[in-house]
Amino acid sequence: MITVSNLLDHLSLHETFEIKKIEKIHKISNKAERKKLEIALTALSRLGIIEIHESGLLKLKEDHSLIKARLRCSSKGYCFAVRDDKKGDDIYVRDNFLNHAWNGDRVLVKITREAVRRRSPEGKVQCILERSSSNIPCLLDIENDDLLAIPLDDRILTSIQLNESDKPYFSEERKQNLFEVEIDRFPIAQYDAIGHIVRPLPLDAGNKGDIDILLTKNNLHKCIPSPKSAIKSPVEKNRRDLTNQETLIFRSWNSEDAPPLPAIHVVPFAGGMRLWIHSPSVAERVGIGNNLDNWLLEKGQAHCLGDMWKPLLNKNLTKACDFKVGSANKAISVQLDISSEGEVIDWEFFLSEIQPVAEVNCEHLTSIENRKPKSRTIPTILKPLKAQLVQIQSAIFTAQLLFKREKEEGLIELDLPTPDIKNLSELSWQEPGDEFNQWKLPLNQTDPQSILCPLLRAANKAFYRHIHQLNIPGLRIKSDSIDKNTLNDVVKSALALELKLELDEQGVTTASQLADLFAKNTSRRVLDKLLRNCLPTPKLTSCESQSNSTQEVEISPNGQLDRSAQAPWTCPTLNYYEIINQRIIIALLREGKSRPSARHKVTINLGKKDCCKEIDWPIFTPTTLLNLNKLTEERLVTRLNSQRRIAKSLRNGIVSMALARAIEPLVGQEMEAVISGVQSYGFFAEILPFMAEGLVHVSSLNDDWYEYRSRQSRLIGRKSKMIYQLGDMLKVKIIKVDILKNQIDLEVFEEKNSNDDTSKEIEQQDSLNTFTELVPVSIEETSI
Repeated sequence: MITVSNLLDHLSLHETFEIKKIEKIHKISNKAERKKLEIALTALSRLGIIEIHESGLLKLKEDHSLIKARLRCSSKGYCFAVRDDKKGDDIYVRDNFLNHAWNGDRVLVKITREAVRRRSPEGKVQCILERSSSNIPCLLDIENDDLLAIPLDDRILTSIQLNESDKPYFSEERKQNLFEVEIDRFPIAQYDAIGHIVRPLPLDAGNKGDIDILLTKNNLHKCIPSPKSAIKSPVEKNRRDLTNQETLIFRSWNSEDAPPLPAIHVVPFAGGMRLWIHSPSVAERVGIGNNLDNWLLEKGQAHCLGDMWKPLLNKNLTKACDFKVGSANKAISVQLDISSEGEVIDWEFFLSEIQPVAEVNCEHLTSIENRKPKSRTIPTILKPLKAQLVQIQSAIFTAQLLFKREKEEGLIELDLPTPDIKNLSELSWQEPGDEFNQWKLPLNQTDPQSILCPLLRAANKAFYRHIHQLNIPGLRIKSDSIDKNTLNDVVKSALALELKLELDEQGVTTASQLADLFAKNTSRRVLDKLLRNCLPTPKLTSCESQSNSTQEVEISPNGQLDRSAQAPWTCPTLNYYEIINQRIIIALLREGKSRPSARHKVTINLGKKDCCKEIDWPIFTPTTLLNLNKLTEERLVTRLNSQRRIAKSLRNGIVSMALARAIEPLVGQEMEAVISGVQSYGFFAEILPFMAEGLVHVSSLNDDWYEYRSRQSRLIGRKSKMIYQLGDMLKVKIIKVDILKNQIDLEVFEEKNSNDDTSKEIEQQDSLNTFTELVPVSIEETSI
């Protein structure tokens, strides 16, 4: 389906683009489709986005009053446009200014009212760049004898008219059934949306049926067949032979279709450690812009579906790239020298060939964990790895060393693992290359992939520093700063639980410091969840290179390069953007100029740290540099970020639905729970041991009138002085489970004892009042 966004991608500011070419690219052949295209082009011309000439179309210079954004709506009708550039506050869009845009759509917004004090700026949707989906899970209803589809996502604030031929699908008994509806015409002017039913989505089809619903909801249900493209063979020239190196594969996943992972080798070196990371060479096997490459870009991500996978690579490419014990294979590698303090002090990137000698799984690490330190007896399960036990211990030590260093540099550690329940077996292990979150899980010495994660992050950070030194293009992961007011609320909740928060002379605290404080508290999980909710999702950004300009870099508060910044490349089997960064490495090592001219005999190793100090000539030709910049241009980054957002939504949906399914048989039973959030309309409680969260609505607390105290995160009964506070344990009764909305309704089963210790409450209130005077200074001066 043609969108305004991909239409504009074809156009440039300087050369016209023939309309016939657009028709050919998007296979527009009949008269009706051409008429629709003509109407769309006329509308874009009137908006001042394009110009129509006899020779073709020309994109006008970007109008800075039109802001690219993605709509985020609530079920109550509040809509905000989240800016792509992140250069300002989210823009509030009233429902009469949406112009039929739906939740998740990419739009152009025009500011109609600037921000005033704490009020957000207001705007109006001028153009819908791209619809989030054309296939939507819906419920059915009849209104005035018209069959309507009601989107399951209640943030889509409309209904869809269905055809008469779809009426047999509807009956009172099937009113709560779910159907996939395809939009034939989105709403325009006074006309409503029109669609048709594609298929029913049964709720009683087991785990596969639930996954199908979630894939449809996230527009990932269509299986695009892999093109019949030949896989390229990596070049042998200038490739190091490391087949004699005792390389190890650390793997936790058991599924046959799980993506291949990098291999490692580690040895003690100069008082620290020397680490090799060998990544599967995907980029060398896929030609830029060919059918297979476009297919991979369309998929974007590998998706873990709980106990199975929707892989990124096709079977032939997976087979070609996968590292197997005893088999030689090509790799893209980096050698890292790590000091005794966990700092990466040297690195070198190169192409290699490796031959892994063993695979380390969870059973191996559990046996090593349980083994006595000075024991000479080797458990049966470890005997095949007898020659590698020292290296495995070195890998664990290196991971601990790097993780400790990361925490010292501000890494936020939160103990929020995926629940260990049925149908989530593959998600229970840490995923290497997972940069969806600004926080990281604690190091788990019985999870091979948990050990692998800090090692891969060190390699990704080294690559970011390398491309920064050389001023060449690449893709990096960037985290926005944490909102000071939101962090303030987390700190207040912590003080309400009597946590002793230490501030320095300026009253400074950070999210990392809070996480360390929470780790020592019995209510750690509850507090970690509060902190998690205030951390922005990391975004992919480009660092384009130009011959005469300086690229934007990540700078830490002390004025130095931010060493937490990453340019991921080690897991190309999981993310398409890592294939792009692999292409940058290959171009550097294969096409980069290692000497100023052919007359110079001495060459520079372009993969080596600080090689930039010896280079005073352009590394790439203008043509090569232009092609590399195209790999990291804004439109592609926007698309990749959209895929990351969908992947995160899918993962959250899979976990939520699995939890709801686990709780469903327990309706009517009483369970232990802990209060995980308090709001004016009630409180959320996490059901133990499932980690599923349900709501106790304030209307069900009919024994008293409850007041909400936001500073202390509690509800207090006016007469009884009954307190429901963050972190409290209590018994709840499971009243209802809504599988489709992933909502669990609870009631308090066993009333808590009222708290008559008013002096304690006054003492807490005094503490909060004192902190309130400090917080505005502390958070504003903190850079996280």
